[in-house]
Amino acid sequence: MEILPLQTRDQRLRRVRSTIREAAVKAGRCLDEIRLLGASKGQSAAAIRELATLGLRDFGENYTDEAAAKRARLADLEITWHFIGRIQSNKTRDIARHFDWVHSVDRAKIARRLSAQRGDDRPPLNLCLQVNVQAEPSKAGVPPEQLGETAHAIAALPGVRLRGLMAIPRACDDFDAQRRPFARLRQLRDALNEQGLSLDTLSMGMSADMEAAILEGATMVRIGTALFGPRAKAG
Repeated sequence: MEILPLQTRDQRLRRVRSTIREAAVKAGRCLDEIRLLGASKGQSAAAIRELATLGLRDFGENYTDEAAAKRARLADLEITWHFIGRIQSNKTRDIARHFDWVHSVDRAKIARRLSAQRGDDRPPLNLCLQVNVQAEPSKAGVPPEQLGETAHAIAALPGVRLRGLMAIPRACDDFDAQRRPFARLRQLRDALNEQGLSLDTLSMGMSADMEAAILEGATMVRIGTALFGPRAKAG
């Protein structure tokens, strides 16, 4: 049996960008509206560097200690760092000081800590509110019925800028079913804007459902496996 060569990162990046482009055309959207974020949890600094040399500038990390080591090794590169993992209260100072975006704010308390701990010498920290669009007990996120109160409270904080909403729907292979929670998140964002907010970001869609997310208005897709390949299993 012929053994096919592994995809290079250049090939993976070109394939992901092609998928995004095709989905944008299908949705009648401008490609420039959609930002590709490399979800680099568990990946090496060398892998991030390789993708950065290919033109990718946005990378998302889940753990502050892992991210700190990578930032140190990649300090010579112009990278926009996004925190996309679950936030522990004792980690907010590091997040506030060293990241450019935070996608996983799930309560006002966390936003207040990020606001207080963002240095005056830094631009406002960009925030997305994570929404539990499918009411999954195992997942973090603001319930939709509490979203308005939480969003308005965060939007008034100094040192941070509420940019939009984020969601991680449950895994699903049916394309139409994939679209529904993304459509719900878009509707929630639009409703908040009708209430006077100015949210421009929908952080939604990963390797398995990015096309559905783009069709429903995603402005940022968080792609891990399709860019880096499967993470090595522990042990």
